[in-house]
Amino acid sequence: MKIAIPLAMGQLTAHFGHCQEFAFVNVADGEIKDTEKLVPPPHEPGVLPKWLADHGVTHVIAGGMGGRAQQLLNASNIEVVTGAPVEDPEVLVKAWLAKTLETGENACGHDENHICDH
Repeated sequence: MKIAIPLAMGQLTAHFGHCQEFAFVNVADGEIKDTEKLVPPPHEPGVLPKWLADHGVTHVIAGGMGGRAQQLLNASNIEVVTGAPVEDPEVLVKAWLAKTLETGENACGHDENHICDH
């Protein structure tokens, strides 16, 4: 399992489409094996879902994400969790694995046809 988390200054950011980097957290046997940080390609509609799929991502934990981005990720068999709090990626993944991750509202208020890009 590979979980992608959009980051700004090392922690989750609500701005999925314009994050500074992504943490790719590799999980096996219910434990974090390693974390890699990569800078995404320049933001354009539809680019991030393909880029994440090409990197073997199976899950995304995000603060906010537009409905269209969620649809594109789901079409690539990537499970999306939105409404996660600002936190370090490993803390989020550990909480998600333990089923204790508390999520709130999707921080992106865009409609389903918009890829969140604030």
